[in-house]
This record gives sequence, C-alpha cells and structure tokens, in this order.
Amino acid sequence: MLFGLIMMAVAFCGVVALYFLPTIIAWKKKKVNTKAIFVLNLALGWTFIGWIVALIWATAQDDCI
Repeated sequence: MLFGLIMMAVAFCGVVALYFLPTIIAWKKKKVNTKAIFVLNLALGWTFIGWIVALIWATAQDDCI
C-alpha cells in the first residue's frame, strides 16, 4: 500500500516535470521570456501543439526571436 502511494507520487512528479519541460529548459537557459513561456506552457501545454511551441521557443536562441 505505501509502496504504491510512493510510486504514484513519483509518477505524478515525473508527469508534472515532463509537462513543464519547456519552462524548465527556459529557466535553466535563463531565457528573456521565461515567464511568457511558462504562461504559454500552463495555458496551452495540454493541447500538445502549445507544448511543442513552448518547447521550440524555450530551445531557440534569444536573438532569433
């Protein structure tokens, strides 16, 4: 029972980290638009297209945008 709960918590944290991967990348790269990437990721990340756009934006060079 306890092991199952721990595994569910670990899986939940993994899913949340994967969902916010574009935001995490932007934060680690110290992007100028990290807050905007976070808002896009939060609002439209569930559509997968929004998640892909946020991921591309997070990995693009700042001078390209």
